[in-house]
Amino acid sequence: MTVHFIGAGPGAPDLLTLRGRDLIASCPVCLYAGSLVPEAVLAHCPPGAEIVNTASMSLEEIIAAIQAAHDQGKDIARLHSGDLSVWSAMGEQMRRLRAAGIPVSVTPGVPSFAAAAAALGTELTLPGLAQSVVLTRTPGRASSMPEGETLQNFAATGATLAIHLSIQNLNGVVQALMPAYGGDCPVAVVYRASWPDERIIRGTLTDIATRVDDGIARTALILVGPALAGEGFDESCLYAADYDRRYRPQSAESPWASWSHGDD
Repeated sequence: MTVHFIGAGPGAPDLLTLRGRDLIASCPVCLYAGSLVPEAVLAHCPPGAEIVNTASMSLEEIIAAIQAAHDQGKDIARLHSGDLSVWSAMGEQMRRLRAAGIPVSVTPGVPSFAAAAAALGTELTLPGLAQSVVLTRTPGRASSMPEGETLQNFAATGATLAIHLSIQNLNGVVQALMPAYGGDCPVAVVYRASWPDERIIRGTLTDIATRVDDGIARTALILVGPALAGEGFDESCLYAADYDRRYRPQSAESPWASWSHGDD
């Protein structure tokens, strides 16, 4: 039997992959992070499924529940918010499950930074402004930051920063980023992206801290970088009429011409 780790998306229950939906529907046991995964996602569970909210459980209790279901020959859907590749605590669970010889699979989900960018209606990588997105956070009780992974270092690249799990340290974020980006650099705070109570607060590094009220205390993403302005960027060559591309060679001399006709 298998433990299926499934990214449940940023909040909206329909921002769930078809694979994730089908796996949930096939598993008689579902463990979900109740503080972040919307209960509407659980509607995909089969009738009579055992559903466990892990929000108040320790890691040892979660592994014990999985082991018990595995011993009964039951597949398990393990739901985490967003995508499992960042800040999901999947790694520590998988390490224990692999040590116990319990098979696992991973199904990706829509990450919160993508949902936030969609809510803003913006592209985070605009030619001439930013071609990289850095997903990071500030130190917290759950995890410290490795040496070298500082906001100052990331800001020096000029990339778009998607700063997670740090809204309570907004003043510290502003102080760290101001020297590299300058006070006029655009900032957006997206609270509960894709949820019904989603909120967007726009500003600059100079004033964003005064615009965010005390009601936004968690589940908010801070996006920073010149690309957020959505102006002053170059156009890429991707759709230019004279761009010699693999699937539309401009001439017989194009390096892609013979390739596109199936020649060796």
